[in-house]
Amino acid sequence: MPPLARRLAAAAGLLRLRPRGGRALHTGPPPDPGVLACRLASRAVVRFAGPEAARFLHSLLTNDLLSAFAAGGASSPQRYAPTPNAPARGPAGPAYAALLTPQGRFLYDLFLYRPPPRSQMLDRTGSAPETGEKPTEEEREPTEVLADVDAAEVDELVACFKRYRLRSKVEIDNVSENFACWQRFGRNMVHTEPSTQEPEAQSIGWGQGVDHAGESAAQANGHGWQWLKDPRLDYLGYRGIFPADTIPPLVESDKEADERHYQLWRIENGIAEGSTEIPKGEAIPLEYNLAGLNAISFDKGCYIGQELIARTHHRGVIRKRLMPMKFVDEKGQELEQAVAPDSEVVDEAAGKKIGTVNTALGSRGMGLLRLDEALKQGSSLRISDNKNVRVQAFKPDWWPAEWTQMVDQQSAVA
Repeated sequence: MPPLARRLAAAAGLLRLRPRGGRALHTGPPPDPGVLACRLASRAVVRFAGPEAARFLHSLLTNDLLSAFAAGGASSPQRYAPTPNAPARGPAGPAYAALLTPQGRFLYDLFLYRPPPRSQMLDRTGSAPETGEKPTEEEREPTEVLADVDAAEVDELVACFKRYRLRSKVEIDNVSENFACWQRFGRNMVHTEPSTQEPEAQSIGWGQGVDHAGESAAQANGHGWQWLKDPRLDYLGYRGIFPADTIPPLVESDKEADERHYQLWRIENGIAEGSTEIPKGEAIPLEYNLAGLNAISFDKGCYIGQELIARTHHRGVIRKRLMPMKFVDEKGQELEQAVAPDSEVVDEAAGKKIGTVNTALGSRGMGLLRLDEALKQGSSLRISDNKNVRVQAFKPDWWPAEWTQMVDQQSAVA
């Protein structure tokens, strides 16, 4: 069994048993988890609806949502050759953003989806709108946005946005009973083409055969569905919001996994998600790498907490970052379930604390660590209250070189 498969099996147990059409799913780990899909029970769906929905969110969140929703959407005139059950133009991909406190601390992360506008949907007969049709003025900005949010915080999140609503023409509702969030991921999911759509889903999710979701899209109910590229990193795969009673396309029964498989995949790549892994009210977004995950625009106008983010970014010095780590014994053997969140990481030689573990699963974890100590050549890190647990910290492949440039220069001099 490949190393990743062994780690998935050890940390997450067996694949989820879920009856479907009288047929049970496979209960063991796949022989090679190149592609997996899971329903994200840790995420919920909130709907923002109204003529000012997009501008309301744009004014509050860290990303430039108006530009994100326009890309590939109604504001980009394109000619097309439509197929049955397909949107007339390519969809705008989801945007990743965060809501901060006025002091610039993290509160919530959101994946924001713009459902296809009506001018892009086929009519009830399945015929396409007129070729080259221009969008109406009302459709240049979405009047509805679906947000994939942390399920543990959904009630507080809705209440928070309603406090900011004031006179804005937007309705905010928890629609998790109607929709579910899914992720399709794995080592074979790297996709670097400009399209936001999953290549196979372009023909399966929308275009081929007869399915209820495609049928409802053709009836212009405003809720088409398909896999779209994860807006954070290419190799995180594809993400989507789907009707709660629908199994998404491309989800094979022997590749549907428990959500812990996806959590482990993220942990190994040093990518936090939600208000537990990114501590609510405490985390500084740049230390948790949100800029590198396309959650922050430094070119848009004001948003809540912008002052601290802009000042920290332009100063250019971030001494601590969230890093993936592995827990091993003195012989280098991985230790399962040996570390709890909030455990302190210390430099054994210097005898001082360099960071804290904030997430642990199996033999893997993530923690906020001082870069100069964590990446120092020959450093010996361990858990402070358990001398038998060594810590190996890693610099993820997706990190920009400038994040560790100072540390690399210091190592070269030494």
